[in-house]
Amino acid sequence: MEGGGCTGPEVYLARAGYALDGEVGCIAAARRHALAFLEQAHADHHLLVPARAADLVQLVVSELVTNALKHAPGPVLMELRITAREVEIVVWDSDPAVPTARAADPGRIGQHGLEIVKAVTAELFVEQEPVGKRITARLLLAETIDRGPA
Repeated sequence: MEGGGCTGPEVYLARAGYALDGEVGCIAAARRHALAFLEQAHADHHLLVPARAADLVQLVVSELVTNALKHAPGPVLMELRITAREVEIVVWDSDPAVPTARAADPGRIGQHGLEIVKAVTAELFVEQEPVGKRITARLLLAETIDRGPA
């Protein structure tokens, strides 16, 4: 992630990677990994991670890992990165298809995961890889994200 002007690349205070096997409990384990990662970043770097940010990180992890396990064969890899300002959640799976959020429909049951992720993240992007894809979600550590008028 490059900054503009005189600023250099963002400095990650911590990074951690996890291989998820898709077995029962895998999604809950991914959420636990995310929470432990945030707690370790706080302990190691005295980084304030507001409760709301920790909750949103776990929500995004849950949604992205669930989608990967549901739609892609094989393993899922998750990487967590943190800077002084934001948390990045990166999920890789073996399906090269780029997911799209469906149009809002309050009557639809399920399939709202990507809508939720887009609503709570500062940035979300997908990179197609030689095998599969990598989805990166960025969440600000600040209590709120000012998105302007609704």
